[in-house]
Amino acid sequence: MRRWLLPTLLLAALIGAWQLAASTGAMADVLGLYDFLVPSPSEIAEALWENRSLLADNAWVTLQEILLGLGCALVAGVGFAVLMHLSNLVRDAAYPLIVASQTIPIVVLAPILLTWFGYGIGPKIVVVALICFFPITVNVLDGLRSIDPDALKLMRSLDASRRQIFRRVEAPAALPSFFTGVKIAVVVAPIGAVLGELVGGATGISGLGRLIFEDNANLEVAREFAAVAVLSAMALVLIGLVALAERRVVSWR
Repeated sequence: MRRWLLPTLLLAALIGAWQLAASTGAMADVLGLYDFLVPSPSEIAEALWENRSLLADNAWVTLQEILLGLGCALVAGVGFAVLMHLSNLVRDAAYPLIVASQTIPIVVLAPILLTWFGYGIGPKIVVVALICFFPITVNVLDGLRSIDPDALKLMRSLDASRRQIFRRVEAPAALPSFFTGVKIAVVVAPIGAVLGELVGGATGISGLGRLIFEDNANLEVAREFAAVAVLSAMALVLIGLVALAERRVVSWR
């Protein structure tokens, strides 16, 4: 109860203060803006309801980009981590390059990917996958390398094969680190999707990121905040599902 009650009370207090400051015009005065540029939570809720169909259509596009990009990152990240764990040669050659790749801002790569893959969903999936790849790979690799040495000695004393050691000891022990990497990836995945949509949205329905950009240009501030709320809710639901899966799979924790 306390874990849920305290955050709920704090959130309610912040929303109440925001409503009061926005409805009285105090927030607009402090920021030096016109009143219509500082919507209250009630105005955002109204925009959320009135534009529910538009927001739902765009949210579905963004959700597809997030899930497909996250799936690609999971396959590539876990595969690379296992390969680097099993081969010292691969780890010594690839790990520095993987770390160095994170020094390249994704905002620089996004226009290049757009040129290569066109204006469809492809470049947005690639952007999400690139952002999610690093935390998954690093966490899985760290989990595989942080095995109890006594457990390895025990398996070797029982004449276990390399495959048996990996399947029965290393892989289960790396599961907590795997879920930690997935949680981080789920949090940053919407950032990649929105960035891809901002750089080049397709015609018609093109995701929440493009909708936010257009609303900002048209001064549809309330609907812009509503789109941000939907995007945040999507991320919260996804991380909640990952946490639920972690409880089911890593039951010994």
